[in-house]
Amino acid sequence: MVNAAIYLRRPLLVTGNPGTGKSSLAYLVSRELGLGPVLRWPVTSRTALKDGLYLYDAIGRVQAAADRSPVIPADSDLGDYIHLGPLGTALLPYELPRVLLIDELDKGDIDLPNDLLNVFEEGEYDIPELVRFAARQSEMRVLTADRGGSAVVREGVVRCREFPIVIITSNGEREFPPAFLRRCLKLHVDPPDFDQLGGMVAAHFGEADGVDLARLITDFLERSGQLGGLASDQLLNAVHLATQLATSGAFQSDTDWNDLLKAIWHPLSAELE
Repeated sequence: MVNAAIYLRRPLLVTGNPGTGKSSLAYLVSRELGLGPVLRWPVTSRTALKDGLYLYDAIGRVQAAADRSPVIPADSDLGDYIHLGPLGTALLPYELPRVLLIDELDKGDIDLPNDLLNVFEEGEYDIPELVRFAARQSEMRVLTADRGGSAVVREGVVRCREFPIVIITSNGEREFPPAFLRRCLKLHVDPPDFDQLGGMVAAHFGEADGVDLARLITDFLERSGQLGGLASDQLLNAVHLATQLATSGAFQSDTDWNDLLKAIWHPLSAELE
């Protein structure tokens, strides 16, 4: 599915329960293909398309104008106040595609998925603040979403050379418009099974001496089934605590331990509280 998304130049919509590793896929793809740091765009209820493209600090530029020498042209420092967001940075003309993670899109405004469609289709966007000055200064260096990064924008237009690898995650809190779904490839991540959870625990804790891992994983899967799904990190928290208790030799009764597990393995849905 990842390869298909790359070949077809389409976003990959990754769905599944919280804690199943949806976001990790972006970092895996970037590492396996050697594509550099992942550009992560976390979505909230107030997120708008422009937040992902770029931000223009007009107030900061006005405040700095008081100290500017009258000899310096008014638009010479414009790029210092334009900061490309994760989406805007991903669409720069890189030789190799960047990996863009749009995290939890289902938390965003209902119009955001449709607002993304045109950008995905065209692979470019305008920065009006730079377009107005393009006749006088065709190139402008702006800040990017990479730490300490910058890039040159020509004629006020950002146009990708290689379409970014866009991975969008969703916890299924709401449905997306059909037009948006038609332009995405969809991948559902199932909850990890016993063997996969065992591999995760082994990767983090090794043998975890003094802890009955098989029993703990079995109990976790049973409680996860009762509560409609728990996150993998809730199991890791329990293993970490059990390991610390076993190492310190702290006494615990079965009742106390079960109470601790109930607190750690709490429901992810408020309806089940």
